[in-house]
Amino acid sequence: MFTGIVEELGTVESIETQAAGSRLKVRCSTVTADLAEGGSIAVNGVCLTAIAPRGDSFSADLAPETLRRSNLGALRAGSRVNLERPLSPAGRLSGHIVQGHVDGVGEFLSLDGLGADNWWLRIRVPSELDAFLVYKGSIAIDGISLTIAALEGDVLSVTIIPHTYRNTTLGGYRPGARVNLECDILAKHVEKLLRKLDWKSGLTVEKLRENGY
Repeated sequence: MFTGIVEELGTVESIETQAAGSRLKVRCSTVTADLAEGGSIAVNGVCLTAIAPRGDSFSADLAPETLRRSNLGALRAGSRVNLERPLSPAGRLSGHIVQGHVDGVGEFLSLDGLGADNWWLRIRVPSELDAFLVYKGSIAIDGISLTIAALEGDVLSVTIIPHTYRNTTLGGYRPGARVNLECDILAKHVEKLLRKLDWKSGLTVEKLRENGY
């Protein structure tokens, strides 16, 4: 489990096409301090398995499914990536619960200055994710835990504070770029539960109790 609090900006050293999928190598230093072979690491919000971790790099295999459902296939040597290690049992949940399982890919529309190095980020989101998005709810964008500030049709907006702007990949994107989106896991569970309720019979206190409320 991750929290969406980016620890380090890494740099892609290489991405090699294989018979099935690709192998990614990332240059970094902070997240490799206690990274073991087979350990989990979030790269742009995608949970990957570390291979050959070194003091200054690690590699990871990207399955065809990962390449289809995320923006990792668009990475090139020199690309910057957001990195986060899993939450330790003694750690603080500073962001929100992030699994590293991408729900869809959004389109980067704009990043407009608000003054004092604060920014207004707009992302077009796939229609199938709409049910999980609420005003002031949480969303992970390329592995960054953010709070939804506005929802207008299929466009989601968030405010980017100076620290986030300086310490993540957001400042390097251009309109049309693809970004990984992971919705709040709690919203996904609630949406499924509500779909299972028999609304035709009406909502009652007993029905709410039967469903754990």
